[in-house]
Amino acid sequence: MAAVLMSSSYLGERSYPVGDIIFKEGDTSSEMFIVQEGTVAVMKEVSGRPVFLATLERGDFFGEMPLFDQQPRHATCYALTPTRLLAIKSGELLIKLRRDPTFALEMLQAMSRRVRYLEEQVTRMMEEEVLSRNEFSKALARSEYHLRERHP
Repeated sequence: MAAVLMSSSYLGERSYPVGDIIFKEGDTSSEMFIVQEGTVAVMKEVSGRPVFLATLERGDFFGEMPLFDQQPRHATCYALTPTRLLAIKSGELLIKLRRDPTFALEMLQAMSRRVRYLEEQVTRMMEEEVLSRNEFSKALARSEYHLRERHP
C-alpha cells in the first residue's frame, strides 16, 4: 500500500509482542494502522463469544472506520505474531488522501473488496437460514399431518 511511502511526519511506529491487544471493540481511539511486519487478528464479540473476522499481514490496513465515521471500534485487534505497525492519525490521513489520489484509490479498492466479501458472507448466511426455515417448515408440515392422522 502507498502508505509506506508517507513521510515520517504522518506516522508513528508501534511494536506489539504476540498476544498484545492493539485496540478493543468499543475503544474511541482515532488512528488507523498499516501492518509492516507480523500478523494481526481481528475479532468481534457476538452474543458474548469471540468470533474471528480476519487475519491481516504486511501491507494490510485496519482501524480506518472510526477516522471516517467517528464511531467506536467495532472489533478487537491483537498481534498473532510479533508485529510492527505504522499508526496514522485522523487529520494526517485526510491530508494524505487529498495529496495522494493513488493512496485514496488503493484504500477504496481494499475497502470495496471487504464490502464484497462481507456481502458474500451475509448471502451465505441468509441462504443457510432459508434452507433451515424450509426444513423446519417441512418437518412441521409432516408433524401436523401425523397429528391430523391420529386425531381426525
